[in-house]
Amino acid sequence: MEIARAAAGLFVRHGLRATRAEDIAHAAGIAPRTFYRYFATKEEAVAPLYAAGADLWAEAVREAPADLSVPQALEHAVRHTLSPGAGVSASSWEWVRTLLRLTEASPGLRRVWAEVCHASERTLAEILAERLEILAERLDRRPTPDADNVAESLAASPELRYAAAVASAAVRTAIETWVAGDAPADGPEGPAGLALRNLGALGDFIWEGVRGGRTT
Repeated sequence: MEIARAAAGLFVRHGLRATRAEDIAHAAGIAPRTFYRYFATKEEAVAPLYAAGADLWAEAVREAPADLSVPQALEHAVRHTLSPGAGVSASSWEWVRTLLRLTEASPGLRRVWAEVCHASERTLAEILAERLEILAERLDRRPTPDADNVAESLAASPELRYAAAVASAAVRTAIETWVAGDAPADGPEGPAGLALRNLGALGDFIWEGVRGGRTT
């Protein structure tokens, strides 16, 4: 993560084009050959930072109270990770804005951002599968045999992958919309406010209906 922070700092201060992989290595206190042991390009160096933010939200969905429905768990996670002062400070959100704006001018950074978002969708699919299985067990009043395998199978289903993509897109586009503008990080036009608005627009989406391709 130290390499990622060093890369992000240089990108923000000096710009992507003016920053070399050797500069990142020097700032991180490592040899260039060590840098290339972990990353093929300078753009890839910030992937751990992108991933940390995506994982923070996904894990908040996992840790949301078990009695919450899927939409409620998603909204809970947004409030606890995208609101300034909760997951990230307001000043750090401005730093995130500057870093993500660089993706507009860099195909390499756009690819890294897209890959991280795609990986986050897969993680979210697994988390939603776990929540839906827990919900089903409570409603049926009986344990699901081999629950781990059931959740794994469900996470790979087209319906669950689609649901994860929908939820992830609601949050991703909220962040990208905020990044492109000048609104403060808090308030209705901040990342959390926009994400909650996007999720609210999905009110008719049958989240529980993705369980095994059945409505519940």
